[in-house]
Parts: sequence; C-alpha cells; structure tokens
Amino acid sequence: MTVGTQMQQVIATIQSASASLKTFALETQDENAKTQFQQIAQSLDNSLQTLKQRQDYINQQEPQFKQ
Repeated sequence: MTVGTQMQQVIATIQSASASLKTFALETQDENAKTQFQQIAQSLDNSLQTLKQRQDYINQQEPQFKQ
C-alpha cells in the first residue's frame, strides 16, 4: 500500500468520524454533549485540512502517489 493510498484512507476515516459527530450533535438534547460533539468535530475538521495539505505536498513531491 502506497503512502498516497494510506493518506486517502486516513482522510476518509476522519471525514466519516467528523460527520458522525456532527450527526450526534444534531440528535442529542443534552447541550453539554452537543457542545462537546461540535468541538471534537471542529478539531477533526482542522486536522483534515492539515492532512489534505500534506497529501497535496506528497502528490507534488512524489507524482507516483497520485490517485
């Protein structure tokens, strides 16, 4: 498995986790839990941006990793 493929899998997994947390936030009636779910989802979204930048860098440096 190439680095590019692994990075793609990690990005997809984090996107899925973030979406799940956002759904939990919408579905819960507990305001404390809602806030926590939203904060964690935001943290994951921030991490996603970093990972996507890294993926772009990998693709620029190592064209064979492009999907």
